[in-house]
Amino acid sequence: MTDPVGVANAVGGILQLTDEAKLELSIKLRDQSSSFVYVARQADQRLADSIIALGLKGVSSYRESGRALTSSGLRGLIGRTDIDGLGISGLELQYQELLAGKDGRIAREVNANGKSMAAGSSDVVEATPGGRLVTTINRTIQFQVDSILLQQVQFVVARGGSAIVMDTKTGEIYAMSNIRRNTDGTYTSDSGNFAAVEAHEPGSVAKVFSIAAAMNEGKVVPATTFTVPYQEIYDKGTAWEYKVSDGYVHPTQDMTVRKIIVDSSNNGTVMISRSLDSKTNYDYLKLFGFGTKTSVNYPAESRGVLKPSEKWQGTEKITFAYGYGYTATGLQLISAVNAIANKGVYIAPKLVKSTVDAKGVVTDTPQSPTHQVVSEATAKTMTELMTDVVCHGTGGLAQLSGMSVAGKTGTAYKLQKNGKYEAADGTYSYFASFVGFLPAGNPQMTVLVSIDEPDPTAKDRFGGKAAAPVFARIGQALINELDIRPTQGDAGCVGPRPGDLG
Repeated sequence: MTDPVGVANAVGGILQLTDEAKLELSIKLRDQSSSFVYVARQADQRLADSIIALGLKGVSSYRESGRALTSSGLRGLIGRTDIDGLGISGLELQYQELLAGKDGRIAREVNANGKSMAAGSSDVVEATPGGRLVTTINRTIQFQVDSILLQQVQFVVARGGSAIVMDTKTGEIYAMSNIRRNTDGTYTSDSGNFAAVEAHEPGSVAKVFSIAAAMNEGKVVPATTFTVPYQEIYDKGTAWEYKVSDGYVHPTQDMTVRKIIVDSSNNGTVMISRSLDSKTNYDYLKLFGFGTKTSVNYPAESRGVLKPSEKWQGTEKITFAYGYGYTATGLQLISAVNAIANKGVYIAPKLVKSTVDAKGVVTDTPQSPTHQVVSEATAKTMTELMTDVVCHGTGGLAQLSGMSVAGKTGTAYKLQKNGKYEAADGTYSYFASFVGFLPAGNPQMTVLVSIDEPDPTAKDRFGGKAAAPVFARIGQALINELDIRPTQGDAGCVGPRPGDLG
């Protein structure tokens, strides 16, 4: 390099560098202790050709490989690489060893002017390409889910949202969408895979697990009746005294298990859960997959929080029944509900279908591990109750024309910076969800929708208003794309709310 300042100015003009950046580059070029300096990395072909056309002494170029996504919506899931192509997040990090390949090498002799010597020796070792991943993602479904979720997040002025589509029987993830609001008020889907790495209290979706546990243990059936107040004080007169309210005002009344889940009664669900001891309730939550990372083992995946039952104190023995006191990721929550759809069998979620090594050898990934959570009979009964939730209860906006679906709404307060659910200014933040599956009579796809911090002043802040409509739109897209048909005799939700539900 004979003219570092001139080269820095010439190259800097094409790259539109600031004066400070040009000065920094000239200092690097002047440094005799280094025989190689990057002028630019991952430059496009037009810029590279323009620089080489200047004929600057000591300046040359070479081709670098890079990553290109066909869908920007997959950025949060696929992850990122650094400028050297090394995975730093997501699947890029998880499968770095397979994807990386091996660097090549070029050595050449140059004269005093930095030009290659015609008679000089050179050594070229070609780079070896890395392997490939075949994911379970269906690009068409992913694109539609991204679009549907983004529209709803914007409509309810939320902080963000997540949606997952899972094959009920195989655990394969067809879509995993994450939307997050940026500091400038815009929304993007490339900030991170929040459905796997962030855990929240699930709210009333958790009533599915509390009721299924009691039913599987033979403690209740859909017609079992409890006398349920609107408000109840538990552990009265103790240090753990705690008031639980239902989401709607009602007189003290007899409620069947069916009505309790259809109308999402907190106190009714607590009464059902108390038919079992804490250890048994905890064991069922573990069977449903809570407190443990999924077998996806996604980088930075959260295991959520689920304290051992022997450490439960006061309210912790109550609030788990309706989704407080433990946390779960979206990936854990959809897998748990999917166990009901899959005849009581938990099947682990799956993101990678196969790997392809540098020689083109395809290796299928193992089938997802499974285990029984509840009996097939219990799962069938819970499916019927969750179908009632959609047809006659809080999940009405999740209905699909001509096809029955089963699901459960959930609305949870989020902890504030002060460690309480109520912020210092008296406001609350919400996490609204709906998890369901279709068709109810022969489940093929399970879908989770979570809306993070919808406008707290709007009626759309609840799971039945913020998340359930998204499920319906995604469900219709799945019907169209996968040609899903209702079971024989299924006409969807028909008729008025039954009289026994009040």
